[in-house]
Amino acid sequence: MPARRRQLLPALALVCALLPGCSGTAEERRDGDPVTPQEADVLAQLLVRNREQGGADFVVTAPYGQDTVLTLTGEVDFTDRVGRAQAVTAYGDGRPDETRTLFFTADQLWFGDVPGLPDALRAAGLPEASYVRRPVALGEQAPLTDVLTQVVLNLSAEQPDDPAAFRTDAYTWAGNRMIDSELTAVYRARTGWSVAVDSSDDLLAQYRTPLPGQDHDVTVTLSDHGTRDIALPADGETVDGAAHPEVAATVGL
Repeated sequence: MPARRRQLLPALALVCALLPGCSGTAEERRDGDPVTPQEADVLAQLLVRNREQGGADFVVTAPYGQDTVLTLTGEVDFTDRVGRAQAVTAYGDGRPDETRTLFFTADQLWFGDVPGLPDALRAAGLPEASYVRRPVALGEQAPLTDVLTQVVLNLSAEQPDDPAAFRTDAYTWAGNRMIDSELTAVYRARTGWSVAVDSSDDLLAQYRTPLPGQDHDVTVTLSDHGTRDIALPADGETVDGAAHPEVAATVGL
C-alpha cells in the first residue's frame, strides 16, 4: 500500500494496509474455507479498483459509548482524496440527534451547521462564516469523526497488493450476504476486519473493522461507484479553527 497510509491510527493503518476483498462463489463451501487463487487475484486489486472507479457514495456507522451511534452519510472522491457527508450523532438517552455538515481531506476537516458558531464569531470579533476548519487529529486520542473520515479515504490505493498474501490462513471466505439488495461475497481477516464484495462487479460493497478502544465494529458501506467532483468550502466562508482556537473550543470542535 502507498506510504501515505501511514497517517492513520497505527493499529488501524495496519488493517487498512492489508485490506482486501473479492467476489465469487463455490458449491459446498463453508464459512472459514480458504480463499481461492481466483479470489486472491481480485483481493489484490480491490482498493485499486476503488481508485479507478473515481469515488462512491458511502454510509459509515460507528456505535460508541452508551447507546450512541455516529453515522456519516455522503460521497467520497478517491482520486483527489476528498469527501463530504452529513454527520448525525444519535443518542440513546432521549437527547435530540446532533447533525452537522462535514467536508474532509487527509489533512483537514470542515464542520458546518455548528450550533453556537455565529455567537462565537461575534464574541471573537470575526466576520460571519458557515464552516470551522481544523487539522485532522491523529493518534490514539483522535476524535471518532477524524478516524472515520480517514478510514473512508484509505479504502483506495494506487498499487495492488500481492495476491499470494491472501492465500494464507490469515484470510478466509465467510459466506454470502445481501447488502442493499445486492448479493455479496464476504471475506474475513484473522485480525478482525471483513469485507463484502459485490458478486456482479467485484467492487467493494462493505468494510467492517474493530477500532482500538471501541466495543463495536465500524461499518463502511459503499455504493454507486463512479466519478465524483467535490468542492471544498471557500476560505471566505470558513474560519480557521487552528488560528482561532477559542472559537473551536467554544463550539466544541
